[in-house]
Amino acid sequence: MTGCTHLHTIEDVTPSAAGCQECLETGSWWVHLRLCRECGHVGCCDESPNRHATKHFHATGHPIIEGYDPPEGWGWCYVDGIEVPLPDQTAQPGPIPRFV
Repeated sequence: MTGCTHLHTIEDVTPSAAGCQECLETGSWWVHLRLCRECGHVGCCDESPNRHATKHFHATGHPIIEGYDPPEGWGWCYVDGIEVPLPDQTAQPGPIPRFV
């Protein structure tokens, strides 16, 4: 098993929204949040109906996300399909809970 080759894309980012950006716009719900560590996009996880974090990856190619529901803070590389270490966790004031 090899390590992630995309760690150089990890940035300190400002979250784009207090919850899934697209779900907030459409009035949908989510289960968990994921934060793009390249641009700060906040999207919903693959257990959510709309899977906006993965859609963001496919649209942009930004490979690294952070689990963004406290106290998660883990990293994942979509391209390499492995958990990755993050140099830091993004400060989070607390997302808007939005689930069924």
